[in-house]
Amino acid sequence: MIHLSSRDNPLVKRARALAHSARDRRKLGQSVLDGAHLVGAALDAGMALDALLVSEGGQGDSEHRALLARAPAGCTVACLPDELFAQISPVDTPTGLMALIDTPVEAVPKPLTGTVLALDGVQDGGNLGALLRTAAAAGIGTALLSPECANAWSPRVLRAAMGAHFALTVVEGCDLATLLRAYRGDIIVTALGGDAVSLFETELRADAVWIFGAEGAGVSPPVQALATRRVNIPMPGAMESLNVAAAAAICLFEQLRQRQPKSAGVLR
Repeated sequence: MIHLSSRDNPLVKRARALAHSARDRRKLGQSVLDGAHLVGAALDAGMALDALLVSEGGQGDSEHRALLARAPAGCTVACLPDELFAQISPVDTPTGLMALIDTPVEAVPKPLTGTVLALDGVQDGGNLGALLRTAAAAGIGTALLSPECANAWSPRVLRAAMGAHFALTVVEGCDLATLLRAYRGDIIVTALGGDAVSLFETELRADAVWIFGAEGAGVSPPVQALATRRVNIPMPGAMESLNVAAAAAICLFEQLRQRQPKSAGVLR
C-alpha cells in the first residue's frame, strides 16, 4: 500500500475527475465504484480493478481491510488522509473506500434471446439504477439502453443499482428499433389506455422484451410501434401513474410469479 497526501498526485487528480465529471469518465474510459458493497460485487464478479483507494479512517474498517486484501494483481492500493479522500469522494458522506475500473463496454448478445429489459430515454440516474437492480433481481440477463439514457456507469446509477451491473450485460447506446425488429418473441410496453390489457390477465410465461421509457415522455413512438403487446397496471387508487422503476418491478415480478411451479410457494 502506498500513502498519498497531495491533491496534485496524478492518481488523486484522476480519481476526483472520474468521481465528479461525466466528461472525464467518457474521456478516460473509467468509472468509480464507491463503497464496500460495490467493490465487493466487482471482485466477486472477477472484475479487474485499476486502483483501490481507502481513507485513513476507513482503513480501520474490517470489511475494508478484507477487500483490500483481495486486490487483484496490477491494482494500485493507496491510503489517503480523510480530508483528501472526502475531496474526491462522489458522495457527501464518504464511505472510506473506492475503486477505479475500466468502464466495461458490452456488445449486444447475438442472437438476442431470453427475457430482456429495454430502456428508452430513462434519464434519471436513480431510476436507471433501480431498474437495473430490479432486472437483476428478477433473473434477467440483458439490459439494452438507448443513447438518451443516463450513463449507466455514473456513480449515482452504480449506487442505486447496488451491484446489478455485475449480474447483467448492460449495453449502452443501443438502436432499440433496429434491435427489436430482429427479436423473435413478444415485445411488451405498458400503456394507460386504448388497447392495453390488464397485466394480471396477460399470459407472460414466454420470453419477452420489456420496454420502459423516459419518466415524462414515455417510450418513443418508433420503439412503441414495434410492441406486440400493450399492458396496463391496474391502479384502483387515486394516482394516475407510477414511477418507472416501480412499474417495471410490478411487471417483471408478475412474469416471474407466472413462471413459478405451482408448488413453489411464496410467489405463487
